[in-house]
Amino acid sequence: MNVLAVETATDLVGAAVARHGSVAERSHLGGRAHAELLAPAIEEVCALSGCALGDLDALAVDVGPGLFTGLRVGVATAKALGQALGLGVLAVSSLDVLAAGAYEVAPGARSARMVTVVDARRGEVFAAAYAAGPDGGGPDGPDPAAVRTDREGALSPEDLVDWCDELAGAGPLLVVGDGAVRYLDRLAPRPGLDVGLVGTVTAPSPAALVRLAVRRLAAGAVPAAPGDVVPDYRRAADARINWEERAPQRTAPAPPEGRR
Repeated sequence: MNVLAVETATDLVGAAVARHGSVAERSHLGGRAHAELLAPAIEEVCALSGCALGDLDALAVDVGPGLFTGLRVGVATAKALGQALGLGVLAVSSLDVLAAGAYEVAPGARSARMVTVVDARRGEVFAAAYAAGPDGGGPDGPDPAAVRTDREGALSPEDLVDWCDELAGAGPLLVVGDGAVRYLDRLAPRPGLDVGLVGTVTAPSPAALVRLAVRRLAAGAVPAAPGDVVPDYRRAADARINWEERAPQRTAPAPPEGRR
């Protein structure tokens, strides 16, 4: 099965192709240049893997939560490719991709309890907790979705720390993701929290995404029609938030003289 995965949920922008059991990956630190960097990354990874777009059997995309603009670019690109190629699109959570990445780089994480944290900006994060699957869940670790406890919406740093403290009361807790990097000064001193992988597993990687997608497809997951795939924003766009915050300060102009 040939699968192309698109990753744009955080500052890391990239793509990966799984073909004949091997994975090729291209990624860049995007900042605010997701749209400019994604198409070249897809072109590069297809050339590297020797897999043309017409050879693909399925597409996968990180639908978030994450950065609003990044998700919009990635999901729109995956949907456009799906429509053009007649392929379904498998939607995958950024929080699951982080957990899968931790399982890959540290086999010991497969039997660990974990919290993945994505930086939501504006002083907030998105987070989910994971418990290990039976016997580590197999050679690639448990499928994160099978052992996940989600937190809806965005959390403040204080709420994140309180939640991690609560979870750590039941035993050691591994914390990964760029949200953990941003608030490392608050998390590192907390008893029971293991931040040893924070510098390694910072962003959902395209390679971890495509490997997780292949496993799910092999297990029977059915890709959605491109038009049915939607980003998991979990929060209004920053532009809308800014508009609403400024609304009380806006007043209607006084009518001209003679029209009152």
